[in-house]
Amino acid sequence: MSVGFQAVQWNRDKIVYDGVLFAGVALYIGAFMIIGSWTAPPKNAAEWIDLRIRALGTCAFFMLSLILSIGPLARIDRRFLPLLYNRRHFGVTLFFVAALHALSMLQWFYVQDALPNLVTELTDWPAYGKFIGFPFKTLGIAALLILLLLASTSHDYWLNFLTPPVWKALHMAVYVAYGLVVLHVALGVVQDDRHPAIPLMLGIAFVTVALLHLVAGWRERATDRGVDADGEGWLAVGPPRSIPDKGARIVATPGGERIAVYRDDGKIGALTNVCAHQNGPIGEGRIIDVLVTCPWHGYQYRLEDGCAPPPFTEKLATYRVRIKDGAVEVDPRPLPPGTPATITLPSDKV
Repeated sequence: MSVGFQAVQWNRDKIVYDGVLFAGVALYIGAFMIIGSWTAPPKNAAEWIDLRIRALGTCAFFMLSLILSIGPLARIDRRFLPLLYNRRHFGVTLFFVAALHALSMLQWFYVQDALPNLVTELTDWPAYGKFIGFPFKTLGIAALLILLLLASTSHDYWLNFLTPPVWKALHMAVYVAYGLVVLHVALGVVQDDRHPAIPLMLGIAFVTVALLHLVAGWRERATDRGVDADGEGWLAVGPPRSIPDKGARIVATPGGERIAVYRDDGKIGALTNVCAHQNGPIGEGRIIDVLVTCPWHGYQYRLEDGCAPPPFTEKLATYRVRIKDGAVEVDPRPLPPGTPATITLPSDKV
């Protein structure tokens, strides 16, 4: 949002991110096609298309697994936070890869003059009650439709139109899409191709995503429980140097409300942990160009009063902070959005 950092617009950071993303996708698909054609040379057009189907399908599966891993990874280790800044582009790119996978499947049926067989397979209603022979392509189609919905509503227009809570709830459907993709692979490729690498790939990816979410949730339990207030109602944060410079420590009220306490050189300030843009976790961001930057989409706010820099008008609630007995404390009672509330540390505490 600032001149120096515009994560939601085109800038150097976004160009580098997208360049690495597109190069990685192209490298994976190209390598898959080269290695696959070398180990088992295709004999006709249908086999070449089948190789492309597998390249695009595995690429889409790994991309979706990575997208679902970025959030918990960033909560476990702040070094993964840069991956969050443009994750939206990752999701849109995933949709196009998955769409090419589906189009390649249609082409495979077309070159063999077998499109009626595809229709028969999808409308074989008794087969939906079976495990072996389940029309697994319908699961892939359902997942693709969900990804289409998410990609088409990824623009901020839809975020503002739907409101952040509804938009966020809608985009939680990505987990439904992942479940459908896992079943699509398990009921399709795993049953058709007995090579052990396929179920191994599926199992490792699924377990990794699940474990990362469990570990991230377990690590945040202490924060979610909140800290006890002193006799005046203030919450202990810790020594000033326990707050990373240009970063934050998150504390929660006994009621579970999260507060992001930031340190910027010799200044300490506290903001609500909920970004005004999409309810993103402000405390997981960092200070860039003197502005607190949300890790999700780069929305920025001044630490001193929680206001977005002009011409933007968003404001966050702030909290009073103080130093008592050498430790930072925060008053859990929020101030009106835009209220100045930072303090300056003594030189020996910086």
